[in-house]
Amino acid sequence: MNSNRKPNRRDVLRAAAAMAAPSVIPASVLGAEDKPAASERIAMGLIGCGGRGSGVFRALVGRGAQPVAFCDAFKDRREAQAAQHKGTAHADFRDLLARDDIDAVLVATPEHWHVIHAIEACRQGKDVFCEKPLSLTMAESRAVLDAARRYDRVFQVGTQQRSDARFRLACELVRNGYIGEVKEVFADPGGTSRPCDLPAAPVPEGLDWDMWLGPAPWAPYHPDRCQNLFRWWHWRDYSGGLMTDRGAHDFDIVQWGLGMDGTGPVEVFPPDGKEFETLTYVYANGVKLKSGEKGWGAWRGRGASVVFTGTKGKVHVWRGGIETDPPELAGIKIKPDEIRLYESNNHEADFLECVRTRQRPVADVAIGASSVNVCHLGNIARWLNRPLKWDPDTLSFPHDEQANRYTWRPMRAPWRLES
Repeated sequence: MNSNRKPNRRDVLRAAAAMAAPSVIPASVLGAEDKPAASERIAMGLIGCGGRGSGVFRALVGRGAQPVAFCDAFKDRREAQAAQHKGTAHADFRDLLARDDIDAVLVATPEHWHVIHAIEACRQGKDVFCEKPLSLTMAESRAVLDAARRYDRVFQVGTQQRSDARFRLACELVRNGYIGEVKEVFADPGGTSRPCDLPAAPVPEGLDWDMWLGPAPWAPYHPDRCQNLFRWWHWRDYSGGLMTDRGAHDFDIVQWGLGMDGTGPVEVFPPDGKEFETLTYVYANGVKLKSGEKGWGAWRGRGASVVFTGTKGKVHVWRGGIETDPPELAGIKIKPDEIRLYESNNHEADFLECVRTRQRPVADVAIGASSVNVCHLGNIARWLNRPLKWDPDTLSFPHDEQANRYTWRPMRAPWRLES
């Protein structure tokens, strides 16, 4: 580090946080608006200006983030966002991250890019809000966690169900024993991805196709490879399919409710039409997690459904509601002396507040890493079509060289995985 460097805005924010009193009083308590003053706003960049990225970025700006710079392989997307927010457009994410006037970034690219963008952001001293799923492989999960810790960055993963009071209550009911000893959990994220064999098509003007591919193997352009979220997540070079897209939400709540953040199951069994009708995980304590393949929470027609079953009852939670058996559990108020989970009522606001206070957010990178690894574990079992034993501490399959090869993927030069 250059000791003669002039302090930039990030340095000022960090120093302010370090000198702050232990209790942080929101401006709203003092009669001011909830939106921070301009001098307190966090300057942000956006990498990945598609529909999801632009939507989450608007939410961050609505909570007081200051829009500064935008990057996308599609020229029209980055320029449209730059024009809307009166910022600057960049064709290369490294140019955006090298700027000294940016405090944090939102990474909202396809998942094969997430970790490279996030690690470089950490290295450049930026805090990170990364859309889910966090990684494409288990090795990437570990690398991005290592980088966030090495560079002491605030890192929120976009699993926003952790900022939903219904999911928090469901997990608190489970964690406090209101349904007895948990025996089984059900979630229905959907199926895996597959190899892509689409033919070549002309690259549209304004798209840097080589940059869109990035670390993925070279392949000819086709609009169904990249133009739409509901296309690229089908292909294994870029995504783990619905299993990682929806599973990053569903399994995240499973992990939260079971108290398994930072670890995971120890065995997984693919469907065999006999003993295991669905993909089934087993935790060290014997709890089974059963995963359906219909996707989009098709079970009972409710999105992001998770069902915890215990010896004394059930909790079923989804986006929009919670049901319990017995019914009165849904009205329980968790007592002060019981297990109370991190309370965040807005995912974007939680991230921005943690950037100011330097606390870890509700969906910290370590949480996102362990949750997405459950998704990767299920995909590997499906691809190999056989039971697997898993060590969540070492992120490896003991004495199983074939399975261990699926914990990482080579990257196309010049990109490489390093933290």
